[in-house]
Amino acid sequence: MTKRALVCGAGGFIGSHLVNRLVNDGYWVRGADIKHPEWNASPADEFLIADLRDPGAAVAALEGGFDEVYQLAADMGGMGFIHSAETQIMHNSMLINVNVVQAAAEADIERYFLASSVCVYRDMELGEAELTEDDAYPALPDNEYGWEKLYAERAVASYAREGRFQARIARFQNCYGPEGTWTGGREKAPAALCRKVAESADGSIDVWGDGSAVRSFIYIDDLVEGVRRLMDSEMSDPTNIGTREYVSVKQLAELVGEVAGKRVSPHWVEGPVGVQNRNFSNDRIESLGFQPKFDLADGLARTYPWIKNQVVSS
Repeated sequence: MTKRALVCGAGGFIGSHLVNRLVNDGYWVRGADIKHPEWNASPADEFLIADLRDPGAAVAALEGGFDEVYQLAADMGGMGFIHSAETQIMHNSMLINVNVVQAAAEADIERYFLASSVCVYRDMELGEAELTEDDAYPALPDNEYGWEKLYAERAVASYAREGRFQARIARFQNCYGPEGTWTGGREKAPAALCRKVAESADGSIDVWGDGSAVRSFIYIDDLVEGVRRLMDSEMSDPTNIGTREYVSVKQLAELVGEVAGKRVSPHWVEGPVGVQNRNFSNDRIESLGFQPKFDLADGLARTYPWIKNQVVSS
């Protein structure tokens, strides 16, 4: 029989790509979000415009019965947004997560997937040994977004312990790729730097911080592959999905410049940077056979041209 999946957050960057993958995998898919995907029509069999902050909307999204629920809906953005919209993030995302997990628990589903984040981990010094998933405790996230994600993880795990469904919890690394947010204040660092380089005639760009902060990034196709491997596995514990490639913000800017064929000259300015470093283990997801196919240079080579086209046509 054809499996049925509900994707909450199907109008967003990761959610829309996940819908594409599930449809290609032969699922019957209902997407639910407060908005349609921005760039292309969703291939979902049904797309429900729903404000999941409303408990009734969450219940309606689950009507008809589903084998799997993928909960990716959240109020989120890049570091600038995370630091400027703390109460908005806590209020909106907490309501969404509480409503969707409760509706799923009452709907007799088999598996529930929660998109969490590596923002649950503390700030780290450069050179520190990597953290495992269990090292999220004692908890010390750098921002309220991370705290909300930890609460959502605990809510999902509590319903799973009651036998309502099987839980699958992924902590996402920073994700990038075509059709992602690239302007407006919610974009992540790779998209922001691609946009700035595309807009700059001489490669001179403003970048928050001093360039020393270290990050890791995962290309959208790899992230979706990790989600599918985790959902199909028997791994019920929180699981990081990311790569082992780490770069400084300065190196990231240089990589974007190489892809663009420009010599980038960053002007370091004051702004929200977030943690200095996070170094976390990917052993758990790799034990399921997952290996990223795209390194950062390859992913940026696919992302920059798309963002450049958006800049040119805007």
